[in-house]
Amino acid sequence: MQSEFDINYLIKQFDFPGNFKSFGCKDEGHINSTYVLVFEDSGRQYKYTLQKINTYVFKNPDELMENIVSVTEHLKKKAGRNSERCTLDMLKAKNGKYYCIDPDGGCWRCYRYIDGVYTCNAIDSPEVFYNAGKSFGNFQRLLADYPIENLYETIPKFHDTYSRFCDFIKTVKDDAKDRARNVKNEIDFVMKRREDTKVLLDMLKNNELPLRVTHNDTKLNNILFDNDTNEGICIIDLDTVMPGLSLYDFGDSIRFGANTASEDEKDLSKVNLSLELYEAYTKGYLSAARDSLTENEIAYLPFSAKLMTFECGMRFLTDYLNGDVYFKTEYPEHNLVRCRTQFKLVADMENKFEKMEKITADAAAI
Repeated sequence: MQSEFDINYLIKQFDFPGNFKSFGCKDEGHINSTYVLVFEDSGRQYKYTLQKINTYVFKNPDELMENIVSVTEHLKKKAGRNSERCTLDMLKAKNGKYYCIDPDGGCWRCYRYIDGVYTCNAIDSPEVFYNAGKSFGNFQRLLADYPIENLYETIPKFHDTYSRFCDFIKTVKDDAKDRARNVKNEIDFVMKRREDTKVLLDMLKNNELPLRVTHNDTKLNNILFDNDTNEGICIIDLDTVMPGLSLYDFGDSIRFGANTASEDEKDLSKVNLSLELYEAYTKGYLSAARDSLTENEIAYLPFSAKLMTFECGMRFLTDYLNGDVYFKTEYPEHNLVRCRTQFKLVADMENKFEKMEKITADAAAI
Protein backbone atom coordinates (compact mmCIF):
# COMPACT_ATOMS: atom_id res chain seq x y z
CA MET A 1 0.00 0.00 0.00
CA GLN A 2 1.19 3.50 -0.80
CA SER A 3 2.36 5.74 2.02
CA GLU A 4 0.36 8.78 3.16
CA PHE A 5 3.02 10.98 1.58
CA ASP A 6 2.52 9.34 -1.82
CA ILE A 7 -1.26 9.54 -1.54
CA ASN A 8 -1.11 13.19 -0.55
CA TYR A 9 1.14 13.95 -3.51
CA LEU A 10 -1.20 12.21 -5.92
CA ILE A 11 -4.30 13.88 -4.48
CA LYS A 12 -2.77 17.27 -5.29
CA GLN A 13 -2.46 16.30 -8.95
CA PHE A 14 -6.24 16.19 -9.45
CA ASP A 15 -9.13 18.56 -8.62
CA PHE A 16 -11.05 16.57 -6.02
CA PRO A 17 -14.01 18.10 -4.13
CA GLY A 18 -13.96 18.73 -0.38
CA ASN A 19 -11.67 17.12 2.14
CA PHE A 20 -9.80 13.87 1.79
CA LYS A 21 -11.13 11.31 4.29
CA SER A 22 -9.63 7.90 3.52
CA PHE A 23 -8.34 5.46 0.94
CA GLY A 24 -8.29 1.69 0.61
CA CYS A 25 -6.58 -0.81 -1.64
CA LYS A 26 -8.44 -3.01 -4.12
CA ASP A 27 -6.44 -6.08 -5.09
CA GLU A 28 -8.68 -7.81 -7.66
CA GLY A 29 -6.61 -6.86 -10.70
CA HIS A 30 -3.54 -8.64 -12.05
CA ILE A 31 -2.00 -5.75 -14.01
CA ASN A 32 -2.63 -2.38 -12.35
CA SER A 33 -2.56 -1.28 -8.68
CA THR A 34 -5.94 0.16 -7.66
CA TYR A 35 -7.17 2.28 -4.73
CA VAL A 36 -10.49 3.86 -3.73
CA LEU A 37 -10.32 7.44 -2.42
CA VAL A 38 -13.08 8.99 -0.30
CA PHE A 39 -13.72 12.76 -0.01
CA GLU A 40 -16.38 14.72 1.87
CA ASP A 41 -17.86 18.10 0.98
CA SER A 42 -20.82 19.75 2.78
CA GLY A 43 -21.96 16.42 4.17
CA ARG A 44 -21.79 14.63 0.82
CA GLN A 45 -19.39 11.80 0.15
CA TYR A 46 -17.48 11.41 -3.12
CA LYS A 47 -15.51 8.33 -4.19
CA TYR A 48 -12.85 8.00 -6.84
CA THR A 49 -10.77 5.15 -8.18
CA LEU A 50 -7.04 5.86 -8.33
CA GLN A 51 -5.04 3.45 -10.43
CA LYS A 52 -1.37 3.01 -11.15
CA ILE A 53 -0.84 2.08 -14.80
CA ASN A 54 1.53 -0.80 -15.44
CA THR A 55 3.87 0.88 -17.90
CA TYR A 56 5.83 -2.34 -18.37
CA VAL A 57 2.77 -3.78 -20.13
CA PHE A 58 1.40 -0.49 -21.50
CA LYS A 59 4.45 1.44 -22.60
CA ASN A 60 2.69 4.46 -24.14
CA PRO A 61 0.31 5.99 -21.57
CA ASP A 62 -0.70 8.81 -23.93
CA GLU A 63 -2.05 6.41 -26.54
CA LEU A 64 -3.53 4.16 -23.86
CA MET A 65 -5.46 6.98 -22.21
CA GLU A 66 -6.47 8.54 -25.53
CA ASN A 67 -8.09 5.22 -26.46
CA ILE A 68 -9.93 4.96 -23.14
CA VAL A 69 -11.12 8.57 -23.04
CA SER A 70 -12.24 8.54 -26.66
CA VAL A 71 -14.22 5.31 -26.24
CA THR A 72 -15.81 6.35 -22.94
CA GLU A 73 -16.82 9.74 -24.35
CA HIS A 74 -18.50 7.95 -27.24
CA LEU A 75 -20.36 5.70 -24.80
CA LYS A 76 -21.46 8.71 -22.72
CA LYS A 77 -23.03 10.38 -25.74
CA LYS A 78 -25.00 7.22 -26.49
CA ALA A 79 -26.13 6.82 -22.87
CA GLY A 80 -27.27 10.42 -22.35
CA ARG A 81 -28.53 11.11 -18.83
CA ASN A 82 -27.56 7.60 -17.67
CA SER A 83 -23.88 8.14 -18.53
CA GLU A 84 -22.67 8.35 -14.92
CA ARG A 85 -23.15 4.62 -14.38
CA CYS A 86 -22.81 3.15 -17.86
CA THR A 87 -19.14 3.87 -18.45
CA LEU A 88 -15.98 5.07 -16.74
CA ASP A 89 -15.66 8.82 -16.23
CA MET A 90 -11.97 9.73 -16.39
CA LEU A 91 -10.62 12.78 -14.54
CA LYS A 92 -8.13 15.10 -16.16
CA ALA A 93 -5.06 15.83 -14.03
CA LYS A 94 -3.85 19.38 -13.40
CA ASN A 95 -1.11 18.84 -16.00
CA GLY A 96 -3.80 18.69 -18.71
CA LYS A 97 -3.38 14.95 -19.31
CA TYR A 98 -5.55 12.07 -18.10
CA TYR A 99 -2.70 10.79 -15.97
CA CYS A 100 0.07 12.17 -13.76
CA ILE A 101 3.58 11.05 -12.91
CA ASP A 102 4.71 10.64 -9.30
CA PRO A 103 8.25 11.49 -8.08
CA ASP A 104 9.34 7.88 -8.59
CA GLY A 105 8.15 7.84 -12.21
CA GLY A 106 4.91 5.98 -11.52
CA CYS A 107 2.02 6.71 -13.86
CA TRP A 108 -1.41 7.30 -12.27
CA ARG A 109 -4.96 7.89 -13.52
CA CYS A 110 -8.26 8.54 -11.78
CA TYR A 111 -11.96 8.02 -12.52
CA ARG A 112 -15.22 8.39 -10.66
CA TYR A 113 -16.11 5.38 -8.52
CA ILE A 114 -19.36 3.66 -9.50
CA ASP A 115 -21.38 2.71 -6.42
CA GLY A 116 -24.21 0.22 -5.96
CA VAL A 117 -22.56 -2.47 -8.07
CA TYR A 118 -20.81 -5.81 -7.70
CA THR A 119 -18.52 -8.01 -9.77
CA CYS A 120 -18.47 -11.78 -10.28
CA ASN A 121 -15.46 -14.04 -10.50
CA ALA A 122 -17.39 -17.24 -11.22
CA ILE A 123 -20.49 -18.22 -13.17
CA ASP A 124 -22.99 -19.81 -10.81
CA SER A 125 -26.01 -19.83 -13.16
CA PRO A 126 -26.88 -19.45 -16.86
CA GLU A 127 -28.67 -16.20 -15.94
CA VAL A 128 -25.38 -14.61 -14.85
CA PHE A 129 -23.74 -15.62 -18.13
CA TYR A 130 -26.74 -14.37 -20.11
CA ASN A 131 -26.39 -10.96 -18.46
CA ALA A 132 -22.65 -11.01 -19.16
CA GLY A 133 -23.30 -11.71 -22.83
CA LYS A 134 -25.88 -8.94 -22.95
CA SER A 135 -23.39 -6.51 -21.38
CA PHE A 136 -20.62 -7.19 -23.87
CA GLY A 137 -23.16 -7.27 -26.70
CA ASN A 138 -24.37 -3.84 -25.66
CA PHE A 139 -20.78 -2.62 -25.49
CA GLN A 140 -20.28 -3.77 -29.07
CA ARG A 141 -23.59 -2.24 -30.24
CA LEU A 142 -22.91 1.17 -28.73
CA LEU A 143 -19.47 1.30 -30.34
CA ALA A 144 -20.50 -0.05 -33.74
CA ASP A 145 -20.31 3.43 -35.29
CA TYR A 146 -17.12 4.48 -33.51
CA PRO A 147 -14.53 5.86 -36.00
CA ILE A 148 -12.07 2.99 -35.77
CA GLU A 149 -9.27 4.98 -37.41
CA ASN A 150 -9.08 7.04 -34.20
CA LEU A 151 -8.07 4.03 -32.10
CA TYR A 152 -4.45 3.08 -31.39
CA GLU A 153 -3.22 -0.52 -31.45
CA THR A 154 -1.58 -0.49 -28.03
CA ILE A 155 -0.47 -4.15 -28.17
CA PRO A 156 0.37 -5.04 -31.79
CA LYS A 157 -0.99 -8.35 -33.14
CA PHE A 158 -2.68 -9.14 -29.84
CA HIS A 159 -5.12 -11.63 -31.41
CA ASP A 160 -3.27 -12.31 -34.66
CA THR A 161 -3.63 -16.08 -34.45
CA TYR A 162 -1.44 -16.73 -37.47
CA SER A 163 1.34 -14.64 -35.93
CA ARG A 164 0.94 -16.68 -32.73
CA PHE A 165 1.22 -19.84 -34.86
CA CYS A 166 4.43 -18.58 -36.49
CA ASP A 167 5.87 -17.88 -33.03
CA PHE A 168 4.93 -21.42 -32.05
CA ILE A 169 6.66 -22.95 -35.10
CA LYS A 170 9.86 -21.06 -34.34
CA THR A 171 9.71 -22.14 -30.70
CA VAL A 172 9.32 -25.80 -31.68
CA LYS A 173 12.24 -25.51 -34.09
CA ASP A 174 14.51 -23.82 -31.54
CA ASP A 175 13.42 -26.15 -28.72
CA ALA A 176 15.53 -24.12 -26.30
CA LYS A 177 14.58 -26.20 -23.23
CA ASP A 178 14.57 -29.63 -24.94
CA ARG A 179 10.88 -30.11 -24.17
CA ALA A 180 9.45 -30.71 -27.65
CA ARG A 181 10.06 -34.48 -27.56
CA ASN A 182 7.71 -34.75 -24.59
CA VAL A 183 4.77 -32.96 -26.24
CA LYS A 184 4.54 -34.51 -29.72
CA ASN A 185 0.80 -35.10 -29.40
CA GLU A 186 0.20 -31.44 -28.52
CA ILE A 187 2.43 -30.27 -31.39
CA ASP A 188 0.50 -32.52 -33.80
CA PHE A 189 -2.77 -31.09 -32.44
CA VAL A 190 -1.63 -27.60 -33.44
CA MET A 191 -0.30 -28.62 -36.84
CA LYS A 192 -3.56 -30.30 -37.83
CA ARG A 193 -5.39 -26.99 -37.25
CA ARG A 194 -2.85 -24.63 -38.79
CA GLU A 195 -5.31 -23.47 -41.47
CA ASP A 196 -7.75 -22.31 -38.78
CA THR A 197 -5.26 -19.64 -37.74
CA LYS A 198 -5.75 -17.67 -40.99
CA VAL A 199 -9.51 -17.86 -41.42
CA LEU A 200 -10.66 -14.67 -39.68
CA LEU A 201 -7.58 -12.70 -40.74
CA ASP A 202 -8.18 -13.61 -44.39
CA MET A 203 -11.82 -12.58 -44.07
CA LEU A 204 -10.74 -9.24 -42.62
CA LYS A 205 -8.24 -8.77 -45.46
CA ASN A 206 -10.98 -9.53 -48.02
CA ASN A 207 -13.43 -7.07 -46.36
CA GLU A 208 -15.68 -9.94 -45.32
CA LEU A 209 -15.44 -8.86 -41.67
CA PRO A 210 -15.38 -5.28 -40.34
CA LEU A 211 -12.76 -3.87 -38.01
CA ARG A 212 -14.41 -3.02 -34.67
CA VAL A 213 -13.67 -1.61 -31.25
CA THR A 214 -12.75 -4.67 -29.21
CA HIS A 215 -12.26 -5.00 -25.45
CA ASN A 216 -9.87 -7.98 -25.65
CA ASP A 217 -10.30 -9.05 -22.02
CA THR A 218 -13.94 -10.14 -21.80
CA LYS A 219 -13.78 -11.90 -18.45
CA LEU A 220 -16.80 -11.92 -16.17
CA ASN A 221 -15.10 -9.73 -13.55
CA ASN A 222 -14.76 -6.89 -16.04
CA ILE A 223 -18.49 -6.22 -15.81
CA LEU A 224 -20.13 -4.15 -13.08
CA PHE A 225 -23.56 -5.59 -12.20
CA ASP A 226 -26.24 -3.44 -10.61
CA ASN A 227 -27.03 -4.43 -7.00
CA ASP A 228 -30.79 -4.10 -7.51
CA THR A 229 -31.42 -5.40 -11.04
CA ASN A 230 -28.43 -7.76 -11.49
CA GLU A 231 -28.07 -6.27 -14.97
CA GLY A 232 -24.60 -5.57 -16.27
CA ILE A 233 -24.37 -1.79 -16.45
CA CYS A 234 -20.71 -0.97 -17.11
CA ILE A 235 -17.72 -2.60 -18.81
CA ILE A 236 -14.45 -1.84 -17.04
CA ASP A 237 -10.71 -2.52 -17.49
CA LEU A 238 -10.48 -0.78 -20.86
CA ASP A 239 -6.69 -0.88 -21.15
CA THR A 240 -6.77 -3.44 -23.97
CA VAL A 241 -9.43 -1.62 -26.03
CA MET A 242 -8.05 -1.70 -29.58
CA PRO A 243 -9.11 -2.18 -33.20
CA GLY A 244 -9.97 -5.83 -33.77
CA LEU A 245 -12.75 -8.27 -34.58
CA SER A 246 -15.95 -8.55 -32.57
CA LEU A 247 -15.44 -12.30 -32.86
CA TYR A 248 -12.33 -12.10 -30.68
CA ASP A 249 -14.32 -10.78 -27.73
CA PHE A 250 -17.18 -13.25 -28.13
CA GLY A 251 -14.86 -16.22 -28.57
CA ASP A 252 -12.75 -15.42 -25.55
CA SER A 253 -15.85 -15.05 -23.38
CA ILE A 254 -16.95 -18.55 -24.32
CA ARG A 255 -13.46 -19.95 -23.81
CA PHE A 256 -13.37 -18.53 -20.32
CA GLY A 257 -16.99 -18.88 -19.24
CA ALA A 258 -18.50 -21.97 -20.89
CA ASN A 259 -15.79 -24.40 -19.80
CA THR A 260 -17.07 -26.93 -17.27
CA ALA A 261 -13.69 -27.01 -15.50
CA SER A 262 -10.95 -24.62 -14.41
CA GLU A 263 -8.22 -23.47 -16.77
CA ASP A 264 -5.65 -25.73 -15.12
CA GLU A 265 -7.75 -28.85 -14.45
CA LYS A 266 -5.55 -31.94 -14.70
CA ASP A 267 -8.45 -34.38 -15.08
CA LEU A 268 -9.40 -33.77 -18.72
CA SER A 269 -12.57 -35.83 -18.36
CA LYS A 270 -13.97 -32.82 -16.47
CA VAL A 271 -13.22 -30.41 -19.32
CA ASN A 272 -16.10 -29.84 -21.71
CA LEU A 273 -18.06 -27.08 -23.40
CA SER A 274 -21.34 -26.44 -21.60
CA LEU A 275 -23.92 -26.00 -24.35
CA GLU A 276 -26.28 -24.55 -21.75
CA LEU A 277 -23.82 -21.79 -20.94
CA TYR A 278 -22.95 -21.29 -24.61
CA GLU A 279 -26.63 -20.80 -25.36
CA ALA A 280 -27.12 -18.42 -22.43
CA TYR A 281 -24.23 -16.18 -23.42
CA THR A 282 -25.08 -16.24 -27.12
CA LYS A 283 -28.70 -15.29 -26.47
CA GLY A 284 -27.64 -12.46 -24.18
CA TYR A 285 -24.99 -11.21 -26.58
CA LEU A 286 -27.22 -11.26 -29.65
CA SER A 287 -30.18 -9.75 -27.80
CA ALA A 288 -28.08 -6.59 -27.60
CA ALA A 289 -25.65 -6.74 -30.53
CA ARG A 290 -27.54 -8.60 -33.27
CA ASP A 291 -28.67 -5.56 -35.29
CA SER A 292 -25.19 -4.05 -35.29
CA LEU A 293 -23.42 -7.20 -36.54
CA THR A 294 -22.98 -8.46 -40.08
CA GLU A 295 -24.20 -11.88 -41.23
CA ASN A 296 -20.62 -13.18 -41.27
CA GLU A 297 -19.97 -11.97 -37.74
CA ILE A 298 -23.00 -13.88 -36.48
CA ALA A 299 -22.29 -17.00 -38.55
CA TYR A 300 -18.70 -17.24 -37.29
CA LEU A 301 -19.51 -16.92 -33.57
CA PRO A 302 -19.10 -20.69 -32.97
CA PHE A 303 -15.82 -20.74 -34.90
CA SER A 304 -14.54 -17.78 -32.89
CA ALA A 305 -15.06 -19.71 -29.65
CA LYS A 306 -13.00 -22.58 -31.01
CA LEU A 307 -10.31 -20.29 -32.43
CA MET A 308 -9.79 -18.22 -29.28
CA THR A 309 -9.57 -21.40 -27.21
CA PHE A 310 -7.09 -22.88 -29.68
CA GLU A 311 -5.02 -19.68 -29.68
CA CYS A 312 -4.88 -19.65 -25.89
CA GLY A 313 -3.81 -23.30 -25.74
CA MET A 314 -1.15 -22.66 -28.37
CA ARG A 315 0.19 -19.74 -26.31
CA PHE A 316 0.39 -21.93 -23.19
CA LEU A 317 2.25 -24.61 -25.17
CA THR A 318 4.63 -22.04 -26.68
CA ASP A 319 5.44 -20.71 -23.22
CA TYR A 320 6.01 -24.22 -21.90
CA LEU A 321 8.47 -24.92 -24.72
CA ASN A 322 10.21 -21.60 -24.03
CA GLY A 323 10.69 -22.45 -20.36
CA ASP A 324 7.67 -20.67 -18.83
CA VAL A 325 8.84 -17.10 -19.33
CA TYR A 326 5.51 -15.33 -19.93
CA PHE A 327 2.70 -16.84 -17.86
CA LYS A 328 3.10 -17.25 -14.11
CA THR A 329 3.33 -20.90 -13.11
CA GLU A 330 3.00 -22.72 -9.80
CA TYR A 331 4.70 -25.97 -10.78
CA PRO A 332 6.96 -27.22 -13.65
CA GLU A 333 4.21 -28.51 -15.98
CA HIS A 334 1.59 -25.87 -15.19
CA ASN A 335 1.59 -24.39 -18.70
CA LEU A 336 1.40 -27.84 -20.25
CA VAL A 337 -1.62 -28.67 -18.09
CA ARG A 338 -3.24 -25.40 -19.18
CA CYS A 339 -2.49 -26.19 -22.80
CA ARG A 340 -4.07 -29.65 -22.57
CA THR A 341 -7.16 -28.18 -20.92
CA GLN A 342 -7.63 -25.71 -23.79
CA PHE A 343 -7.02 -28.35 -26.43
CA LYS A 344 -9.52 -30.70 -24.81
CA LEU A 345 -12.06 -27.87 -24.91
CA VAL A 346 -11.26 -27.27 -28.59
CA ALA A 347 -11.84 -30.95 -29.36
CA ASP A 348 -15.14 -30.91 -27.50
CA MET A 349 -16.22 -27.80 -29.41
CA GLU A 350 -15.43 -29.57 -32.67
CA ASN A 351 -17.64 -32.49 -31.61
CA LYS A 352 -20.46 -30.11 -30.69
CA PHE A 353 -19.95 -27.64 -33.52
CA GLU A 354 -23.21 -28.31 -35.36
CA LYS A 355 -25.13 -27.86 -32.13
CA MET A 356 -23.29 -24.58 -31.49
CA GLU A 357 -24.22 -23.40 -34.99
CA LYS A 358 -27.89 -24.24 -34.44
CA ILE A 359 -27.96 -22.48 -31.06
CA THR A 360 -26.41 -19.42 -32.70
CA ALA A 361 -28.86 -19.39 -35.62
CA ASP A 362 -31.83 -19.81 -33.28
CA ALA A 363 -30.60 -16.98 -31.03
CA ALA A 364 -30.10 -14.70 -34.04
CA ALA A 365 -33.66 -15.40 -35.21
CA ILE A 366 -35.33 -14.35 -31.95
